[in-house]
Amino acid sequence: MLRTALRNVSAHKARLLMTVLAVMLGVAFVSGTLVFTNSLSEALQKQSAKGFDHVDVAVTPEWKEAEGDKVGAYRELTRELVDDSAAVPGAARAIGTVQGFTAIADKDGKLLGDGFQSQGGNYWGTDDPRYPLVSGRAPKGEGEILIDSESAKRAGYQVGDTVRMSVDGPVIEPVITGIFTTDDGNVAAGGSLTLFDTASAQKLFGKAGTFDEIAVKAKDGVSETELRAQLEKALPSDVVETTTGTRLADDQAEAIASSMSGLKQGLLVFAGISLFVGTFIIANTFTMLVAQRTKELALMRAVGASRRQVTRSVLVEAFVVGAVAAVAGLVAGVGVGVGLRSLMGTLDAPMPDGPLVISPGTIGSAFAVGILVTMLAAWLPGRRAAKIPPVAAMSAVHATATTKSLVLRNTLGALFSAAGVAVVLAATTMEGSDGQAPMGLGAVLLIIGVFILTPLLSRPLIAAAAPVLRVFGVSGKLARQNSVRNPRRTAATASALMIGLTLITGMTVMAGSLQKSIDKMAASAIEADYMVSMANGHPLSPDVEKKLERAGDVTAVSPMRNAHARIDGETEFVTGVNGATIEKLTEFPVVQGSFEVGGSRVVVDEDTATSYGWKAGSAFTIAYEDGEKQKLTVSGVYQANEMMSGIMVDTASLDPHQSEPADMMVMVKTADGTSDAAKESLEKALGTNPAIRVQDKQDLSNEIAKMFTLILNMVYGLLAMAVVVAVLGVINTLAMSVFERSQEIGMLRAIGLDRKGIKRMVRLESLVISLFGGVLGLGLGVFFGWAAGELVGSRMATYELVLPWARMGLFLLLAAVVGVLAALWPARRAARLNVLQAIKAE
Repeated sequence: MLRTALRNVSAHKARLLMTVLAVMLGVAFVSGTLVFTNSLSEALQKQSAKGFDHVDVAVTPEWKEAEGDKVGAYRELTRELVDDSAAVPGAARAIGTVQGFTAIADKDGKLLGDGFQSQGGNYWGTDDPRYPLVSGRAPKGEGEILIDSESAKRAGYQVGDTVRMSVDGPVIEPVITGIFTTDDGNVAAGGSLTLFDTASAQKLFGKAGTFDEIAVKAKDGVSETELRAQLEKALPSDVVETTTGTRLADDQAEAIASSMSGLKQGLLVFAGISLFVGTFIIANTFTMLVAQRTKELALMRAVGASRRQVTRSVLVEAFVVGAVAAVAGLVAGVGVGVGLRSLMGTLDAPMPDGPLVISPGTIGSAFAVGILVTMLAAWLPGRRAAKIPPVAAMSAVHATATTKSLVLRNTLGALFSAAGVAVVLAATTMEGSDGQAPMGLGAVLLIIGVFILTPLLSRPLIAAAAPVLRVFGVSGKLARQNSVRNPRRTAATASALMIGLTLITGMTVMAGSLQKSIDKMAASAIEADYMVSMANGHPLSPDVEKKLERAGDVTAVSPMRNAHARIDGETEFVTGVNGATIEKLTEFPVVQGSFEVGGSRVVVDEDTATSYGWKAGSAFTIAYEDGEKQKLTVSGVYQANEMMSGIMVDTASLDPHQSEPADMMVMVKTADGTSDAAKESLEKALGTNPAIRVQDKQDLSNEIAKMFTLILNMVYGLLAMAVVVAVLGVINTLAMSVFERSQEIGMLRAIGLDRKGIKRMVRLESLVISLFGGVLGLGLGVFFGWAAGELVGSRMATYELVLPWARMGLFLLLAAVVGVLAALWPARRAARLNVLQAIKAE
């Protein structure tokens, strides 16, 4: 039986080729993902470890928990603590570090690097070992800076150049006095690092006289543990905590591995989808191969082979096919990993240098996935073949599925589908994340149910295409009959395409609906003409609001100023706004009272009011971050949205209690509304600052649309693999179907159907099957998109379902193109069959 199985693989190389390709693509996706993420993770870990070479023990401020009316805060690291750290016997040196955000412009005035990774810091003394100078000297005063070598190279800066930059708002124009090298991961990821002298950094980052961390280096012969013990004795334990450099490096490595796991899992999900689609092809292929060898298997049974031996012979074939596909997929996966690294570089997302990592786990996963998926998909056809009695097999009585088996299949499919629909509908009534798991379960049940029911659904849906197929005469009629001749085969072929289109359609419906909802939210809640914010999402300096107030055509300005406070022993976020102008800049539906902010009068959103039992007219006491208390009155309760919520307090009441006021956004209204001239005027008022964005509602909408488009394009690209596998499935099914029907095609040629007619018949059959899968995919995708939208709508009042008819039409056209392209080779092969040889074929 083993020799027979191996000979069958050798005899059916061409027929198994598509199966090998389908499995290979899935394995390549899996192994490529593992190679890419493992290589990136190891390179980042090695690079981050270099950053701790100058730190044996890090001293950081202790967090003081909130007590009573006091808001929690970090202790301060002073210069005295730095000196005390340097004075311990085992310390070679101690460096006080200061960190913050800096935005540096290139020579065209645009932000250099990624805004979220543009950092600033301090250069310690005249020779900081953390940042070796390539050229120039250490900076002195606010008018001088150092810039990292990668950023200098990208922007073309040299020592002596003047640059435009910003720390938290105001523009400054320092001179570059030196260029340094660094192992900082943010720089490697495309960001920039700018260094000031220590005093200037403390002043600019709002940390006068204090440090974020103290990096202590041990003397030769002193271990990290010994140095840490000495520091713990010398420094106050209620003010600082200490961590060894090794522990910091390990924590960083764990954080990198954790962040990589999310990317890895996301990519593996799409690889899993491709493999799942591939199982239909494998099952289809082995079903047809087993059907073609029914008499052969029956003869083996008659001469003594057991059912297990017959099943085992099919599984041996699957094992060989899976092993070949796994080897090819692993090799292709290494290429995919290399390609992804190159792609990251071309997309301005440079990767740190490092070797390509092909771990034993990656090799094991490739073989496990390739062999197991193939054998599992082939097990059912093999088991089904082994159960056929030898006499029935040799007389072909088994060819048509029994009524009992069809009733059982349809009943099972109906139960799965009904259960899936019921669970999905139940999930739509739940709140937010509570409904995610049930909805996922319901989606899986429904897809399984529809797949089981697909043979039943194929007849009425394909029959609906009959009027169109009649236009093509005999070829069209034969194509329709052929496509429903074996409903199970048609179902498996169409289902592969159905799954890909279901996911693509569902994501498209969700993205379009969310975009429309966010546009609606912004239009209904924001009356301001412009929103001013930092490019990296960090807080703005209060100076920005003052500069905007002085701009010529500005009529109203209000910050959205975040602050911590204590209410009834709980920490709450409050938002400081300009009470005199906030009503002109926003338009929230007021549920109770009036939207009045000023003095001791505040407005709160519905959720906050409900949690504290407040209503219009309620009074409560708030404790600000400095411990001072104030009695406030709720003037109104408003309906919040995802953009703005919480307690709104007048900045006149809030500011005296804040040590470092920070605005997340400043809203602006101009006399003549939005225009290019108005936007340019505001940007000039802010000194054409590279760190600050001035956006109107359309800009905000476009930014969100750009994000959705990027995510969608990524999803389309990742799901393209599943569509390619589905195309292989259609080609495989048609090619083997042509082989099965060789005698029939010969007879058709003999009675007058020409080669063009044969080609047309096969192409139309492929087109009908592909469109059948496309229609099912669109239907399921719209249903899942609607259901997921209902879940989102429970938390987003402005959510509105949008059906992207144009894109859905494009997806259906894509299904048709898939059908036409997939039929090219099988149709050509069918047309070229020799008539006499085909008629004599078994």
